[in-house]
Amino acid sequence: MSDLEVDLAGRAALVAGGGAGIGRSIALALGTSGTSVAVSDLNIERADKVADAILAGGGAAIALHSDISNRFQAANMIERTRDAFSRLDILVNAACIFHPEPMLDVDEWNWRRQIEVNITGAFFCAQLVARVMADEGGGSIINLAPLESTLPAGIGYITAGAGLMGMTRQAARELAQHKIRVNCIAANMQAEPSVDVVGAALFLCSDAGQSITGQALTDDGAGSLRAWLSQASQ
Repeated sequence: MSDLEVDLAGRAALVAGGGAGIGRSIALALGTSGTSVAVSDLNIERADKVADAILAGGGAAIALHSDISNRFQAANMIERTRDAFSRLDILVNAACIFHPEPMLDVDEWNWRRQIEVNITGAFFCAQLVARVMADEGGGSIINLAPLESTLPAGIGYITAGAGLMGMTRQAARELAQHKIRVNCIAANMQAEPSVDVVGAALFLCSDAGQSITGQALTDDGAGSLRAWLSQASQ
């Protein structure tokens, strides 16, 4: 699902949370663009369906089961991706858990689980993949975060998203010396993925986006992300 066509042939990507929502759409688009895709999800059946769709379209893909809040599982997921494709150029952090309780009713377990998956898990993936990319000459990391204005409740979810944006900026600064680009796209993670989000993700993965890092792009539904993409791709 994307209006932007890019050639990413010969590259390999890991999409954490690729079994549904925005992660699924980006995984499918990467597969169409020639990327070998490891689709990881807590629900292996969802990951299998996305991988099968990429394979049916003539692409290369594997499905992986992983709880990224577990560092061992995150590391295993990355090693299995490298074993399958012999490289790893792209990481998309799209895994997230959402509990919609208002602040006064938040359950402690739900709060901790959202932080553990949505920010700590994303950090594990980014750190471990960055070590691989640093040894292999660089790469692109894309974090997906929730757009604050789209939710009347869900403070744990929004808090983790804000942390993800801060992590993106700091990681971009620290990893620039290794030719690793880190960017974030904030979108309505609970809605149907927009072509603008998918297009921006593909652009950031491509050579055309190689000078862009440390950015927090926003899909506000008013066309700002599409306008940015149009200008950046000229």
